[in-house]
Parts: sequence; structure tokens; C-alpha cells
Amino acid sequence: MFVQVDNRKVGNIMANIVENYDVVVVGTGHAGCEAALACARLGLSTIAFTVSCESIAMMPCNPNIGGSSKGHLVREIDALGGEMGKNIDATFIQSKMLNSSKGPAVHSLRAQADKSDYSRRMRRVLENTDNLLVRQAEVSEIIVEDGVIKGVKTVSGGTYYAKAVVLCTGVYLKARCIYGDVSYETGPNGLLPATKLTQSLVDNGIEVRRFKTGTPARVDKRSIDFSKMTEQFGDERIVPFSFTTDPESVQKEQVSCWLTYTNEETHKIIRDNLDRSPLYAGQIQGTGPRYCPSIEDKVVRFADKDRHQVFIEPEGLYTNEMYLGGMSSSMPEDVQYAMYRTVPGLENVKIVRNAYAIEYDCINAIQLKSSLEFKDIKGLFSGGQINGSSGYEEAAAQGIVAGINAARYVLDKEPLILSRSESYIGVLIDDLVTKETYEPYRMMTSRAEYRLILRQDNADLRLSKYGHQVGLIDDDRMNKVINKEKLIKEEIERVKQVNIGTGSKVQELVTSYGSTELSTGVTLAELIKRPELSYEALAPIDPYRPELPADVQEQVNINLKYEGYIDRQLRQVEHFKKLENKIIPESLDYNDINGLRKEATQKLSKFRPHSIGQASRISGVSPADISVLLVYLESLRRK
Repeated sequence: MFVQVDNRKVGNIMANIVENYDVVVVGTGHAGCEAALACARLGLSTIAFTVSCESIAMMPCNPNIGGSSKGHLVREIDALGGEMGKNIDATFIQSKMLNSSKGPAVHSLRAQADKSDYSRRMRRVLENTDNLLVRQAEVSEIIVEDGVIKGVKTVSGGTYYAKAVVLCTGVYLKARCIYGDVSYETGPNGLLPATKLTQSLVDNGIEVRRFKTGTPARVDKRSIDFSKMTEQFGDERIVPFSFTTDPESVQKEQVSCWLTYTNEETHKIIRDNLDRSPLYAGQIQGTGPRYCPSIEDKVVRFADKDRHQVFIEPEGLYTNEMYLGGMSSSMPEDVQYAMYRTVPGLENVKIVRNAYAIEYDCINAIQLKSSLEFKDIKGLFSGGQINGSSGYEEAAAQGIVAGINAARYVLDKEPLILSRSESYIGVLIDDLVTKETYEPYRMMTSRAEYRLILRQDNADLRLSKYGHQVGLIDDDRMNKVINKEKLIKEEIERVKQVNIGTGSKVQELVTSYGSTELSTGVTLAELIKRPELSYEALAPIDPYRPELPADVQEQVNINLKYEGYIDRQLRQVEHFKKLENKIIPESLDYNDINGLRKEATQKLSKFRPHSIGQASRISGVSPADISVLLVYLESLRRK
């Protein structure tokens, strides 16, 4: 039976719906999930809004977690008490440690995910977390009174009051997908965009920008000739992302990925059709990512290259869709078919989903404090791609920090601000809030000044104390970290005291690894520092060695091998901390400081840095300006 509904009455009913929460999280992508979980796990009543429950922790682009520098972020999220590392450990289908032939500072885990499983598991975690409600609705407005956030309104008319709000809108704000002449307002994977919220942000004085990203086609596995490609295997011994995951539990059969290459024929098709590319025809106004360009951008920018890598990656165990990594595009459908079919192994490929570019609104992140709270709207926080970054891992890292600080704001506690000298997350957030980003920001190891001590293998030792302090790491887990630190320290001290003679057994062992014979006795520590040798390799000549966990042995080996470099970097960090610990009052009027250059006054007033260290990283602020600022702050202190 058909029942006619009076829409006016429904609207009035919805307009009367009013609910109260401690925290509202807008969005349930990778940032929103971490923000919502952090708030709820800290005991705050939390509601997380999503345009679709099916989009929770969705992977609209590459079906993997981690990678160069991004693996560091995932490990740090885990050390703070986040969920991403656990989620990928439970749903990966291939895992590999990247850069293993190089030094430990750049080792990075990367895992191929079953993207459907990844999303489903994270949704299950959210839906079964105490204090957390997931709500499918589009947020259309933020409620701000006298510079303080009061809550949000939805398109359907509901009002949700809250003490703090976290914006994690990803790429959904006024999203538009484009390929060739096809352009339509939609979020990724055909989901609804969020069309209303941008205007509310602008009305509240928030500066908005237009960015763009893209994704390759997905193709039918049955139409690929893998015999023309190079098979890419996972690691024999799998290392988990989460420090809480039992390594034995992740040792399983893995699926393969595949490598092939574009060629001159591919490039000619692209060049001949550049006039049909929305990117070059001016139809795309948003700024795209420098470090993850489309294939047409690669062909133009790197004209000297006669080929580019293409990674063929499975989207999951229960689908034939394959992801063409390295060939994102916004070319028309017929050009996509033509260029893909020039690639060895893809001659008869059939497209399941066309490649497309997506434009979206984001904010200028210099409007944020280091806590990711807006400078001019108390209680409003922002995390993820809305802050002008790219990538699942960058989003999740900001999400957990924004969530923690939203909770601490509600609880009237000081925010958690991670330093550049102690975390990649600190580098990421500091870069976003102090350096104007005119393109999607991507984390890279080269951005971290102290990357030798910010390794992915020691993230738990660096950051668990903060996770414990805020309440996301329990006492049992923290005690395990403390015991690990103790075991590492004791074993390093022990091997520095163990003297090794020049007997035949010793000589035989060292020469078997290609190392030179000993002419005099040395300590075990001195032998470990030789490039060819390691803590593990020297076990046969170390009869009193205690039984230690593998992660403790790894730390002993790394800390001894790189001891001199690590000590030098730690001294640099001490100097860095002196400037970082000089906090600048939020209310400071830079116009009152005599001796500051005009440009410095303008930049400092605009960015309102948290510390002297942060001020020193702002473009246009010179060392002389910093000296003037230091003198002024000292005079204030004496007064």
C-alpha cells in the first residue's frame, strides 16, 4: 500500500530534533575514524556523521596502507593508541618492508589491503565502541556563537549540540569527479558529495581552497596477461604494523602484485590527446598533488623518460578488480582504453571503473593551532584531507591528534602537541600549520630533520608515553614498553663490557661474514658496529647472551651500529628543544615589538606561532627577527 507523506510535516519534525554530545565528528574516513575512536575511548559521548555508512574507512584510491614515510605514521598512530595499524594487520593480503637494503631510518612497512575487509572491520570497531554513535546524515552547518563552537546542523534539519566539533570531511566538500567531458557532482566511488557545509565555513570566516586528486582505472583481472609482467611478492617474514599484534598471527599466504611499464606508444597517445584532458583544457581548477601526478602530467613533466612504472594490485580477495597504480588519469574514456592497452599485459584489458580526477574544497591549514584547533573558533578542530594533505595515513595521523585534543578541550586539559623532534606526526602537523600549502601535502622521510631517531621501529618507545598520558594506552601496555626500554638499555651495557679474544672460533666467524680478522681483543659492541656483522650474527661467540624478544634485539643492534650518528642527532634535538620550549603567548601583539621587520610582523601576526621554534620556520621571519622576539619575550618574563 502506498502512503503519501506530507514533507512539510516531516521537515518540522526533523527541525525539532535536538541532541547533545560532548563531541561531534564530521566524516568517517581515516581521519574521522581515529578522531571519533579517540574521543569515545576517552569517555566522551561522541557522534560521528557520515554521508554513507558504506564509506567508513573506505579506500577510494590505492588499496594499501603504509609505504615510504607513511609506514612511520601508521606505527606512530598505533603508539598513541590508534586503530589503523591493528586494522591493516587484520585485513592485509600482502606485506612488504620497503627500503630494506638501506639504513633503518628509511625502512617503511607497506601492506596491500583487502579494501572491503578493511572498511568492514573498521566499521565494526566504530559501531561496537562505547560512547560512540555513527549517524548517516550530511552536516550542512557549524553553529558558532561569539567565536565558540556550539554544534552542527544537518541537511535534514537536526541540531546536534556539542562542546567540541572535529571536521574530517576528506574529499567530499563540493566534490566533483571529472574524466574527459564527463563531469558530475559526486564524492569518490559515486557517493554523495557534501554540498552545503563549505558555505557555512566561509560564513564563519574560514578560508577555503580548491584541491584536486585522482585515481587510476580499475580493470578486470581476467583481461590481464600476467605472463608479460614481473611478479612482485610479499616478504617471507611478515612484520605487523601494530606493536600489539602477535607477529606469528600475521604469517600467512599472500597474494602477488605485478609490475609493468608504459612505453613511447603510451606516451604518444597521451600527448596527442592532451587537448582533451580536463587537466590541460582548464576544466580542472583545483591544484593536484606534486608527488603523485596523473600519467598525463608525468608524460608532460618528465618528457625525457621513455617509460613509467605501472603496478597491478588486487583490490581484495573476493573481487577481480585490479588497481593500476601509477596511471591515474582524467582522460576521456576512449583515450583511457587506448593508452592502457599499449602497456605490456594490458593489450586486451577491460575497464571496470574509469580513472577520474576529483576536485574538492579544503581549508588553509595556517588557520589552525598546532593542536589542530582553529585559532579563531574555540572548540572547532580539523583533521585529514580537509587540512590540505593527501593520503590515508596523513589523514589518520591528524585525526587521532584532533580527536585527542578535542577530548582534552572538553575535559579542560592542555592539548597534546607533538614536536618535530619526536615524531613524523609532529613534522606533518607543523608543516601544515606553519608553511602555506598550495598543493596536497604528502609526508616524506626527507621532511623530517631527525629521521635517524624517528624510525618506524622505535615509534612505541617514542610515543607510547603520550598515548598513556592521554588515556588511550592502558597500564599493561605501557609497562611492557617500559620493560622493553629496560631490556634494551641493559643489553647494550652488557655487550659493551663483553670482551672477545682473537681465538680461531672468533676469527672463523667474522671472516665468514666478509669481515677482517681481529688483531687484538675487542668488545662485542665494537664488533656489532662493523657493517658486515650484527648482534644476531655474533650469537655463536656470545655464550652468556640472555633470551630476548626479537624487537629488543633489533633495537640493540640499531642503537649500537648508529651510536655516533644517533648521539649527534640527539644533541641537535636538545638545541632544537630550547627554542620549541620557549612558548609565545597567544595574545601577543607583534605590532608592539620594536625592531621586528614589517614582513616578520605581518607573518607572525598571520601565523601566530606556538613557540619560538615554530616562529623560526615561518618563511619571511629571519634569524634577526627571532633574536628581537627572544629579547622581547625575556622582557615580558621579567615584568
